[in-house]
This record gives sequence, structure tokens and C-alpha cells, in this order.
Amino acid sequence: MPNHALKPIVIFWSTIFLAGCQPAVVPDPAMGAGRCPADQSQSLVGAQLAAVTLPAGLNMRIINPGDAVTQDFQPGRMNIMLDRNGVITRIDCG
Repeated sequence: MPNHALKPIVIFWSTIFLAGCQPAVVPDPAMGAGRCPADQSQSLVGAQLAAVTLPAGLNMRIINPGDAVTQDFQPGRMNIMLDRNGVITRIDCG
């Protein structure tokens, strides 16, 4: 096979290889380079979610009892777990 016939193949595989080097999650600059603020939010545990004001643009996931939850880990996402009454029972990252 001539060298010029290999060029598209090399370009294709190089592109695929380099695409794997990109970050999976684009950090939100407002959250301090994609940091999850769960540590600073622990005082909310025990509060009604309806009575809490959360920052606009916060990367978060609210989880009610019995909700189906994906297992994809996103370090910059804050998870807020609720009980049946809408009370925050746990806050963590992922």
C-alpha cells in the first residue's frame, strides 16, 4: 500500500487517540474550577429543601427515596439526598 493511502488512516486514529485526552466534565468556573461545594453545605442537612436557597448554576442532583440514580461519577456535582418529607438527609459529591 502506498504511503499516501495510509495518511487518512493515521489521521483518523490520531484523532481518536487525542479525543480520549479531553476532560469528561467541563468545570464550571463559578464553582471554583468544578469543585463540589458539599463540604461547605453540610449545615443544610436536616433542613427542608423547599426552604433552602442554592446558587444558580450549581451542578447538582436531587435524589428522592426510590429514585433511579445513574452511577456515573462527576466530581464537580453535588448530590442532595432527601427523605420522604423533602428533608435533606445527606450531601456529597459525585
